[in-house]
Parts: sequence; structure tokens; C-alpha cells
Amino acid sequence: MSAPHSRGVDLPVAIIGAGPVGLAAAAQLALRGQSFVVFERGDSPGAAVSEWAHVTFFSPWRYVVDDGARQLLEEVGWVMPDADRDPTGRELLDEYLVPLAAHPAIVPHLHLGAQVVSVTRLGMDRVPSAGREERPFEIVTTNADGRERRHRARAVIDASGTWDHPNPAGASGVPARGEREAAARISYKIPDVFGTERHRFAGRRVMVIGSGHSAMDSILGLQRLQHADRATEVVWVMRSTPTERTFGGLDDDQLAERGALGERAKAAVDGGAVRLVAPFRVSGFELSDGEVRVTGMTPDGEATIAVDEVIVATGFRPDFSTMSELRLDVHPWLESARTLGPLIDPNEHSCGTVPPHGELELRHPELGVYIVGMKSYGRAPTFLMLTGYEQVRSVVAALSGDWAAASDTRLVLPETGVCHGPGVANEGCTLEQSSGQSAPAASASCCR
Repeated sequence: MSAPHSRGVDLPVAIIGAGPVGLAAAAQLALRGQSFVVFERGDSPGAAVSEWAHVTFFSPWRYVVDDGARQLLEEVGWVMPDADRDPTGRELLDEYLVPLAAHPAIVPHLHLGAQVVSVTRLGMDRVPSAGREERPFEIVTTNADGRERRHRARAVIDASGTWDHPNPAGASGVPARGEREAAARISYKIPDVFGTERHRFAGRRVMVIGSGHSAMDSILGLQRLQHADRATEVVWVMRSTPTERTFGGLDDDQLAERGALGERAKAAVDGGAVRLVAPFRVSGFELSDGEVRVTGMTPDGEATIAVDEVIVATGFRPDFSTMSELRLDVHPWLESARTLGPLIDPNEHSCGTVPPHGELELRHPELGVYIVGMKSYGRAPTFLMLTGYEQVRSVVAALSGDWAAASDTRLVLPETGVCHGPGVANEGCTLEQSSGQSAPAASASCCR
């Protein structure tokens, strides 16, 4: 079987995104002596990570460093941080991604400030079939000045993620009535409520919408803010009635910090610091008398809650607009690769039960195009970084013609819970860890 790319074998593999998974793909290609180019929209590697630099992973270093990247870095004297310690986003950038991007095998091929606006077959839209696989890919990028450049590639690895495309608050999957008009009072993603955005939330009545780890992180940041400013009020809204699964594995979680996150979020509700309203399916926003009036459906009918600020943490979704002229085959409700969908469906799986998968499951009808990392999961929240690293290892093996390595997918993931992304708020304390377990005393004394 030949390598899955166009006949332009002298052309590079194009990687979109210089985050953890994109740079891992670059490292794997470098180790195999394959030519590549990396396009990163930001002015530095890991631009998306820099937007949640205040957040601490619930995965320790051992789970956030790619094996191939580690091999490259250690060749130039890099030392792995404490494998059992959970890094912050800032530490991931400064101690791993920036050094990796600066590696001599990668930095010459890294294009910063390069926004990808389209990926197509050269001179061909998605309709023609004859000779399609003979054509190289054409990637169009623009820089900060709007200047356009065109690049050719033999294959494309899209590791651009979903961070720039958060889901709206509306329970129907589209912005709720008035959501756009209330945008100035709504914060998406994971705001730094105790740091750079403290002035916005301190002493205010704040609503958090969502039930995943990003929502829990915001809840705990706001709870910390309550200790500093007692006037701060927190309302936590979920679309469904919470169950034990909502808060993850708690004490049974193999990722101690992920279990601690759910445990602390549940304690905030049980202790009365946070008012939980569920089920509440948001249908509208209205600005009135300086407040945001949020309307939603409850079992008793429509209800309205007045707050000052809203944090929407309802997950993310992929954007395929740059690939509209390529032949993609996506799962009908997850928007992952169709074959991957049943393996990662959050209706059936937690992150710990997702089976190993690689090039075969990530294929699209457009030969040579692979969507990897968080974006490969579409709307499924069950992604862990280790999964992305195994994906690109398999894909790069296939692009190198090593089908035995491409098909030999192996992945051991920590069990329990749902995996919604980065998770434990950095609250100025350290949870003592031994054999992967958090010390209850440390958790109780400085994190609650």
C-alpha cells in the first residue's frame, strides 16, 4: 500500500496549528526525516494555550508530553519536569511548547502569524474525481497585514483545535434569543476570574452555564473570589439534572486532580456557596436595568434569573469552513471523522474507555487529509492529549509508508469521568501527590 498523499512526494506535509498536537506531529515527521511546514495563526506557538495559561491541567506532565517530542528535546539537553506534577497552561507553554517549537528540527519550518483561510486540491473543487489524487494540496494563508500566500503540500494534518469556536448558551445549539445582543456581558471559554478579569466578576452576581470541567473550573475560581469579596454570588445552571457522573470519578479517578475538581465543585454546591439550578435549558437573554435576565425552560415551565455576568462553558465545536472544497466524511451528530464517531460518542464513552485509534479511523474520502487532536473529536468532550499524540504518531507513520507502525495503535488512558478539557483552577496551592493520589488534607486546607 502506498503512502496516502498526492503524487507530489517532494512537497512537504502541511500541519495546521502549533499547539501540543500540531507540534507533536512536527516532531514525529522530523524523527522520520520527512519534510513539513507548520502554520500557526498566533504570533507564538501554542496561541490557544496562552488564552488559558492560568488554568492547571488535571493531567500530570507524564500525560502531556509526546514521546517523539521528548526524544527530540532531550537530544538538545531538555529535562522533563516532574512527571507526577500537573502543569499550568503557562508552564506547558514555557517549559515544553516554546522549547519544542524552537528546536532546530522544527523552527525553520514554523510559520507564525499565518492564518489558514482555505485548503483545496490545486485547481480543483470538491466535485471532480478524475485525477484528483494526483493533485497536490494548496493552502492559502494570510498574515496580520492581510497579505496572502499560497503553499503546496502532499498531505495535510489539521491540528487547529476547536478553542476559537465555543458552543453558544442556547440549549438548541444556536445562540439563544438575545444572546448576541448581550455579548458584552457574556464570557465564553474559561475566564481568569481571580486574576486578570477579577474586576469584572468580584462583587457581582455571576451565572455559569455548563456541566463539564471548564464550568467546574469557573465555579471554583468564583468560589475563591467569594472568599475575597463576600458580595460575589454564584448561580450554576445545567441543562440536565446532575448525577454522580456529572462530577466525574471523584475519589476513584485515576487522574487525582480531575477527581478533586469534581469533588470540590460538588462540595461548593453542597455547602451552599453556589446555587445550582437544574435542569434549566437557556432560551433567551435580555438586558434590563443594568442586569442580564436569563430565561430558560425548567420542569415547571419558563423561568428567569437576573445576574450581572454570564460565563458560558458549554463546550466547543469544529469549524470546517477552510476545508469546504475537500471531501470530508463527518459523523452526523459529533462532527468527528465518521468511523471515529462510535468509538468516542460521549453517550457511550468516557475518556478512559475510548479504544486506541489512528490513521485508519481518521481517514476521509479526501486522501491525505487528516483532522487530529481536539478537532478530530468534533463535539465530543472525551478527548485527552495522549489520544492526540497517538493519532499523529499513527498518521505520520502512514505518511512515511510504515503501515505496520501506523496500524499498531496503543493507548492506555486513565479511567473515569467525562473529559471536558483543562480543569483545575490554580488557587495558589499545591496538592501533595503520591502514587497519583491527592492528599485530602492539602485539598481541604487550601483548595476548599
